[in-house]
Amino acid sequence: MFLQRLLQFVGWPITAGVIIALLALLLFPQLRGSQQPTPLNTNNNLNTGVVSYADAVNRAAPAVVNVYTEKRVVQRNQNLSNNPFFRHLYNNSNIPQQERMQKTLGSGVIVDNSGLILTNNHVINGADRIAVLLYDGRVTSAELIGVDQTNDLAVLKIQIDNISAITLGNSDNIRVGDVVLAIGNPFGVGQSVSQGIVSATGRWNLGINSAENFIQTDAAINPGNSGGALIDAHGNLIGINTAMLDETGASFGISFAVPVDKAMNSLKQIVEFGSVRRGWLGIGVTQPTLEFAQKMGAEGLLISEIDRDSPAEKAGFHINDYITHIDNTPLLNNHSVTNSLLNIQPNAEITFRIIRDGKALEIKAIAAFPPTKT
Repeated sequence: MFLQRLLQFVGWPITAGVIIALLALLLFPQLRGSQQPTPLNTNNNLNTGVVSYADAVNRAAPAVVNVYTEKRVVQRNQNLSNNPFFRHLYNNSNIPQQERMQKTLGSGVIVDNSGLILTNNHVINGADRIAVLLYDGRVTSAELIGVDQTNDLAVLKIQIDNISAITLGNSDNIRVGDVVLAIGNPFGVGQSVSQGIVSATGRWNLGINSAENFIQTDAAINPGNSGGALIDAHGNLIGINTAMLDETGASFGISFAVPVDKAMNSLKQIVEFGSVRRGWLGIGVTQPTLEFAQKMGAEGLLISEIDRDSPAEKAGFHINDYITHIDNTPLLNNHSVTNSLLNIQPNAEITFRIIRDGKALEIKAIAAFPPTKT
């Protein structure tokens, strides 16, 4: 009797505990030890991995402007001079003249809060009037500060408050495959953005200008984009859009931009000196044959000319000296030396490594200003 009562007294709490445990396992599956997979949140996963460059565009776009120019063009009335009835009445000096305003469009980039704008020289070349349309719709006139014809660049300045300068990137750090965005005013339709990648760097020998070192991109660049911004995926300026491979009016996916480092160097010199000052050494170089380079054991260039009283002559260069390095940079091709020489500043000391009569030598030369042509 006593044992029966004891079992009844102890049994009901055990039974209640088992029931509570079962209910807990049913209500809270994670307590079972093997966790059940959590249902996917469809809405959250739609946003996972989706890439947008809207932040980069919002950061850079306010600094990109539309550039409009007007150029006064005088034409002779050729219709009269070609008409048999009037031809005997006119010689070339007497043909009536007609005057019209030729309009062009392009883009530009505000690179300084003082109102300095980088664009292409061919956008404003010969213009009598230059106007700038800002991102917020304001229009103002622009003053031409100076040009760098060698790199097809021009510097404008506007006098207006509340402007946004773009953040400068480092064009030396870009790599083939990096995502880039081109912002400009193609065909005058208004500010537009196209996206692509860096297709190549250091492009040259294109016949566009005399100091070519372009960033190549497949971002669509069309007429009107010239002078606009090429930015990275974070909205930093890495280049000034300059040209497309084909000028028929359509983009074929091969376009070129002047690296921002080179463009800003030109801008700083134009602002300080009124023009771009490049150092002069007074040497002419030629590219040797492959057999000659292999014989010398390094790629380089032969000195073929030395101007009299030039920095090169004073430094002790000789004809047929073989240059292999400029300031510790190996000369891997003709383009590398051309760019190295074009970027030398007046009064800068440059160290050359050369091979002369089979011996390695080091020569230092101080660049001068180019001689004044008479």
